[in-house]
Amino acid sequence: MRKTDIKAELDKLALMYNQSGFIHNDPICIPHRFSKPQDIEISGFFAALLAWGTRTGIINSASKLMALMDNSPHDFIINHQETDRKNFEYWVHRTFQYADMLYFLEWLQYHYQQNNSLESAFNKGLSPNDEHVGNALIHFHHYFFSLPHLSRTHKHLQTPERKSACKRLNLFLRWMVRKDTAGVDFGLWNSIKPSQLICPLDVHVHRTATQLKLISRKQADWQAAIELTDQLKKWNAEDPVMYDFALFGWGIQQSGKQVIK
Repeated sequence: MRKTDIKAELDKLALMYNQSGFIHNDPICIPHRFSKPQDIEISGFFAALLAWGTRTGIINSASKLMALMDNSPHDFIINHQETDRKNFEYWVHRTFQYADMLYFLEWLQYHYQQNNSLESAFNKGLSPNDEHVGNALIHFHHYFFSLPHLSRTHKHLQTPERKSACKRLNLFLRWMVRKDTAGVDFGLWNSIKPSQLICPLDVHVHRTATQLKLISRKQADWQAAIELTDQLKKWNAEDPVMYDFALFGWGIQQSGKQVIK
């Protein structure tokens, strides 16, 4: 299949999946329940970090988590007492367990009591001239783990320094940064440019991109995510991650499986 034909098909799929009907069956439906920017950030952060497993399971876990925060995540994060964290003891999503949640709640409270947005946790590591958000992700990882914590919690937050594709963090950044008129992504943040985003990559997108000959790297790692995004930039330099919708849609059409990217 020629690259021009692939682009035409992906352009069509991007339009098909980048629309409001996509929201209710996708984890992005969690932050779409809120209007306050900080609520969108916090709920979106958790929904993206939980994005492995079935889409239904992800949405159910994130919904239960928001209920434990009284469906007012920013107010809860800012004002909760340490004893309130006990309510999360029986919440679990796969390997994300109580011990991990305790640290996430502690760090989020630490950050939001000093900052108005999660944006600053990322953009302080990014230069306007940076080609992509790699440095922002590295900075965020160091900042996030700057408080005393258990080593087991590291596995829930990826970093390019360990060659991870950082799929879930790149998905979160897509939601917060990318701007268009379709109403799926939020475009809340302005200090990171859509052109600096990296396409979320896991084994499913990696398989699709390999089949389409968009990437040659065999591992679904950070370098493969860069390779894929560089190809997508040839088709849309200002908004390469719009093709995340298309690659997801292509995978669904080929497999019929309702599994998150």
